[in-house]
Amino acid sequence: MGFLAFISIFKSLIISNWIIILTYSLVVSFANASIHIYRNEAFKEVGNSYLLSGGSEGIAARPHATSYIRFDNVTFWRTKAVAEEHSNMEHSTGLVQVVIFEAADRNDIGGSAYGGQRSICCTPDLAKLEGCRQGEVIRIPSASDVNWPFVLNFQFSGNYLSVNIRREEVPITKTGMYNLFFIACDPKLKGLIMSGRTVWKNPDGYLPGRMAPLMKFYVYMSFAYLLLLSIWFVQYMRFWRDILQLQHCITAVIALGLFEMVLWYSEYANFNSMGVRPVVITTWVVTIGAVRKMLSRLLVLSISMGYGVVRPTLGGLTSKVLLLGFTYFLASELLDITEYVGTINDVSGRARLFLVLPDALLDAFLVLWIFTSLSRTLEQLQVKRSTVKLEIYRKFSNVLVSTVIASVAWITYEVYFKATDPFNERWQSAWIITAFWDILTFVLLCVICYLWAPSQNSQRYAYSDEIGEELDDEEAQSLTSGKVDGHIGLVEKKERNGESTGALNDDDETQEDKRE
Repeated sequence: MGFLAFISIFKSLIISNWIIILTYSLVVSFANASIHIYRNEAFKEVGNSYLLSGGSEGIAARPHATSYIRFDNVTFWRTKAVAEEHSNMEHSTGLVQVVIFEAADRNDIGGSAYGGQRSICCTPDLAKLEGCRQGEVIRIPSASDVNWPFVLNFQFSGNYLSVNIRREEVPITKTGMYNLFFIACDPKLKGLIMSGRTVWKNPDGYLPGRMAPLMKFYVYMSFAYLLLLSIWFVQYMRFWRDILQLQHCITAVIALGLFEMVLWYSEYANFNSMGVRPVVITTWVVTIGAVRKMLSRLLVLSISMGYGVVRPTLGGLTSKVLLLGFTYFLASELLDITEYVGTINDVSGRARLFLVLPDALLDAFLVLWIFTSLSRTLEQLQVKRSTVKLEIYRKFSNVLVSTVIASVAWITYEVYFKATDPFNERWQSAWIITAFWDILTFVLLCVICYLWAPSQNSQRYAYSDEIGEELDDEEAQSLTSGKVDGHIGLVEKKERNGESTGALNDDDETQEDKRE
């Protein structure tokens, strides 16, 4: 699988990406995050109330900075049959309450009825026991601030079909994970719907609290990729006559990684300043990331198979590798679209849980295939007694083992983190979960660049087939002398024992492809 194969994959992914964008655009015209849009959202019956969740985000509060939740033209609509039950002269014919509370104060909303079932609205019995107002949300003042949870009341008048909140702003003076609920306790308001929008603002902009640190993180990652690309490009241009196909692929992965980090920063910066995430732009950013992840994994798999070092091509395995790569791209694309496109909260949706499974299974299969291929390549190099290549691959295998151990440990931590924080109260450190995988990928790419950096002897000795002889000291010295700054080269002197030996090597390669 050469550089042209990588290009063909990219072209096919562009076509499939357009299909995904068009399909998604039919469902959502544009997506928002800190600006929450409600389009005729229906209230659901929860306990003894009708409830609609308005969002959940981490909001930071700082002195001399503005943080708030603002209601813009929010309108509640009741059914015509309910409205006609009242006279146009009546003052209050239905109550809708807006409740804002911190996750830490979640138990201050609602109370317990006789049967032990939690009630959101105050019943006649609870009014006697707890002193709440019948027909309203049960609210217990917070121990730290008697004004929280914050409740706004809006009433229907006469036989009007709707009640409107034109503009109402609630200042946030304490850092926390805030939840917004619209609640109606009147049984006659069944069928209530709502439209409008709410604006959630942090001190530095409209990014949700969990995402805000990632904007700075992508700046640092962009500089890191730029530095790596600069160092690699100097070596690449210096020895451009001896560049291998494998090194072309490495160059493409580094450039794509830099492009992805820059796009993520740009998308987050636009999001932070405007409060809006257009579906097409976010989908393209997500797609570039999915392509980069797919190509990175195929690069590691190809190296483990000995591509560019032990064998010039993958032979009959090329189609299988490409099929696996395309399948992984689709799984990763769907997962990332669910997580990023249309995200309006700091809380992940349930749909993401179902899309994690195929992505995880493909990753597990890739790891198994990588280590199986790497073991076979090491065995082949030991038989041929290719000491320099063997040393490079042993270092590569040690790094891969360390990467897998780190990944498993981090997945365990991630599961623990989410299991012990069901209400996202540790949202300020949640960005590290996402950042870790980008850092780990970058470190592994740096190791690959170090081990397979361009040198003056790369082309000459790339596919040497020493059989039964070890390299002497003079030859080993020539392998590393072509490297600059102490890098280990891909160079080995090629010795042929005649046409019969070459034929034998070709047969071995064919048999190996079949075994793969």
